[in-house]
Amino acid sequence: MAFWIVVASYLIGSIPAGYLLGRARGVDIRQHGSGNIGATNVWRTLGPVYGAVALLGDAGKGALAVWLGRHFGGHGLELATALAALAGHSWPVFLGFKGGKIIATGLGVFLVLAPLAALFALGLWLVVVALFRYVSLGSMVAALSVPLWMFMLHQPAPYVAFGVLVALIAVYKHRSNIKRLLEGTEPKIG
Repeated sequence: MAFWIVVASYLIGSIPAGYLLGRARGVDIRQHGSGNIGATNVWRTLGPVYGAVALLGDAGKGALAVWLGRHFGGHGLELATALAALAGHSWPVFLGFKGGKIIATGLGVFLVLAPLAALFALGLWLVVVALFRYVSLGSMVAALSVPLWMFMLHQPAPYVAFGVLVALIAVYKHRSNIKRLLEGTEPKIG
């Protein structure tokens, strides 16, 4: 049964909220802005309401995957279902394995796994974005901070290690943003 719960979590993670919202408006979100299916590109392309809905949808599928793991397998399975949902969002079967950067889905995952760490990381994201006006920079700093917050909050070692893995995936998914930040061509908000 655990195998099927992990598969279901991957498929839930693969549901492309931003892409579906764009399609509902007659827009292929992958052809606009950064080409990403995530909440930031939806916000920039379709407006703040659609961006907020994409954020909630992506975060919701991460939270649901953790809940499924806990409900059907306890604390051991929740890390596997969380990772499956993140993999689904990042490499969705429904979009040819080209997906988002896992920030919103990761937020949903960590709001259930380690709520205080997630809230501290979200606060850090707000500070970085307010100071520098780069969503990508704020996202990477927040993602990298999650395992540190988890460690300082005395989370179990497997959870901290999971936080490190997710942070590394998030930074990897932001390779193009890092390049643009270094070149000075990354778009700012506002």
